[in-house]
Amino acid sequence: MKIVVIGGTGLIGSKTVERLRKKGHEVLAASPNSGVDTITGKGLAEALAGAQVVLDLANSPSFEDKAVLEFFQTSGRNLLKAGAAAGVKHHIALSIVGMERLQGSGYMRAKMAQQELIKSSGIPYTIVHSTQFHEFMAGIAQSGTVGQTVHLSPAYVQPIASDDVADVMAEVALGKPVNGTIEIGGPEKVRLTEIVMRLFKATNDPRQVVADPHARYFGVELEDNSLVTGAKARLGQIRFDDWLSRQPPQKKSA
Repeated sequence: MKIVVIGGTGLIGSKTVERLRKKGHEVLAASPNSGVDTITGKGLAEALAGAQVVLDLANSPSFEDKAVLEFFQTSGRNLLKAGAAAGVKHHIALSIVGMERLQGSGYMRAKMAQQELIKSSGIPYTIVHSTQFHEFMAGIAQSGTVGQTVHLSPAYVQPIASDDVADVMAEVALGKPVNGTIEIGGPEKVRLTEIVMRLFKATNDPRQVVADPHARYFGVELEDNSLVTGAKARLGQIRFDDWLSRQPPQKKSA
């Protein structure tokens, strides 16, 4: 089976491509660097020719409200149009747990717009809503940093390892479309402030974490249920501390 992975060289994309190739499928890791651009449409028709499945794992290079909306709308329309013309049988996209609860965020509104395009396309689809990745916790901490202090919401998060996400994406690619959404998340729910403190302890980071209920996440304040899965979610196996223990040692700053 031919499977096209848009964003196939990124964190989740590269791991998903590897898993599908090991199962013997023809997998095209598509990205602008490989000559496939979902914004301009360049190379899309050629890439999707003969493909049965498309996974959209691309992300916007800018998180600014207008730019991110334009990215997901333009990319989504071009990809779905090319997919329909190529006779794609299953369109899959990776999205975010809780996005419908966080529509005050421009990024979450853009992901909602992408999802609505997929639902109305007429192509059989599966949308995977994932919680934040373990790998993104450092970036989230950085976004709340002022000097040596990090202001973060104490709301619960449920981070998942990228390896667990890739396992699910590969499985979904080989399964039947559900014409709906599925949720995936990590094996533990923990306050965002606590998980960043764990990260800092493991990496000898001297910054101080301050719990601030008004600290914003992608432009919105969080509640305890904003970023955690529902009862029917599929949970990953890799806990944050176990993932941390496998990371290479951090270089100490001079």
